[in-house]
Amino acid sequence: MNSLGFAKPEGQTRVVVAMSGGVDSSVVAGLLKRQGYDVVGITLQLYDHGEAIRRKGACCAGQDIHDARTVAARLDMPHYVLDYESRFRQSVIDDFADSYLRGETPIPCIRCNQTVKFRDLLAAARDLDADCLATGHYVRRVLGAGGAEMHRGRDPRRDQSYFLYTTTREQLDYLRFPLGDMEKPAVRAIAADLGLLVAEKPDSQDICFVPEGDYASVVTRLRPAAAEPGDIVHVDGSILGRHQGVIHFTVGQRKGIGIAHHEPLYVVRIEAGQRRVIVGPKPALAQSRVRLTGLNWLAAEPLSEQGRAVQVKLRSAQPAVAAMVYPGQAPGEAPGEALLLLDQPEYGVAPGQAGVMYDGDRLLGGGWIAREAAAQAA
Repeated sequence: MNSLGFAKPEGQTRVVVAMSGGVDSSVVAGLLKRQGYDVVGITLQLYDHGEAIRRKGACCAGQDIHDARTVAARLDMPHYVLDYESRFRQSVIDDFADSYLRGETPIPCIRCNQTVKFRDLLAAARDLDADCLATGHYVRRVLGAGGAEMHRGRDPRRDQSYFLYTTTREQLDYLRFPLGDMEKPAVRAIAADLGLLVAEKPDSQDICFVPEGDYASVVTRLRPAAAEPGDIVHVDGSILGRHQGVIHFTVGQRKGIGIAHHEPLYVVRIEAGQRRVIVGPKPALAQSRVRLTGLNWLAAEPLSEQGRAVQVKLRSAQPAVAAMVYPGQAPGEAPGEALLLLDQPEYGVAPGQAGVMYDGDRLLGGGWIAREAAAQAA
């Protein structure tokens, strides 16, 4: 059994590596090549390079494709660039804009992993007769009693499991994550040892199609209605002022509301259809019940009607909190929904974000946070 779990020599095991041009995926390619695997690199062209190349730290910029090619040449391995711009536009960019138009706070990186990467790229790897697809994500694939499981990356500062919760069990069987047990300094040291020019390349920060983090300009161009002015309304019903578009707000936001008031105000909910931003004091944000849609349950054991105790992350940068999760089988609820009952109320639970559930380090599954009629006061 080789290091990737196949009962054949490394030289007879073909691995497609998703190469973004960054240090992580480059080291994955380098490590597997050094171990003797038949490695093929694929880089996705996801966004117009004329736009992307003008900003640093964007994951899809033309410079990144150049860097991936350079790494592949250094490692003496085949490398292909696939034009996925139209797929990316339809599956990620349009969804991102529509989500803001609905008054949500989207996470395009999850959509990208769910669609063009772990659906379309995985299919391309199979077309190349690859035994598996390897990526530079900091998560661990662990074989359990029920098959392959996804676990948090060993380094909690780098763990990316939240962004991969939509991975299916079938996809996880095919995927490999060689960096899951590593820390970033060690990865950079390997890159330097391999002589890769990307060894000190900064990590990407911006979403590739959002120049300088300016979400509003992108959404305004794609969905002008999201930038139409409307009322800022207190939870008591009084109109406090006007805003310049719901795209400038997210649930839980405190700064930048633009209203002087005798107490701190937070965005409690966004009623995009009426172009209304509802604000109120912090207690108005408290929410103990969270509905999830588009549930992806990765655990082998099914979610029972009796519920299950979990730890759930409601935003990527926030720690997990204790909750009970139940299948969404109440009258009128669609299959694939779930209900979270939090042990303690949370503040700033935003529709469009993801609720991702864990049992310790093991990822159980997750879903998209759906809108409730109103935040529940504590």
